Amino acid sequence: MEKLIASLDDAPIIDKDGYEYLVHPISNGVPMLEPALLREVVVEVMQVADLAVDKIVAPEAMGIHLATALSLQTDIPLVVIRKRAYGLAGEVSLHQQTGYSESEMYINDVEEGDRVVVVDDMLSTGGTLAAICGALSDIGAEIVDVVVVLCKVGPSALDDTEFEAKSLLDISVEDGEVTVH
Repeated sequence: MEKLIASLDDAPIIDKDGYEYLVHPISNGVPMLEPALLREVVVEVMQVADLAVDKIVAPEAMGIHLATALSLQTDIPLVVIRKRAYGLAGEVSLHQQTGYSESEMYINDVEEGDRVVVVDDMLSTGGTLAAICGALSDIGAEIVDVVVVLCKVGPSALDDTEFEAKSLLDISVEDGEVTVH
């Protein structure tokens, strides 16, 4: 994970109302996401994730590029949890809250009995992943695995659930610097 670790050294950190927010190519598409970094991350995800699943599930927006690349490499269909309602039959809404935002999200094309892997860029406050896993569970999907690229060390909303996320790297962001654990 040489490229991923090196990319953290160059990643800006901005203050969002007292929350130290890491701006990173995998999480934000800024600075520019180099194909070699995305490729390295997807190969690592393939090595740690249980991919004996029917579908890859990823939240909009920053999980999309990661899950798309993973889908292309594995031929597993991709479901994007959207921030917009489409009103399709079977659409399920969920409310997610993070350390710096909250919104409604919408799940389509996941059904009872589907085996899914949830893939996302970062686990920070855990609000998004906890809400997604809860909604998928309520649908009756089997969450086989949850994999994130980066995990901020510390408590998260996912801790209050039965779900656990695997991460490629555990990090902390303090005083404007990233530390890899």
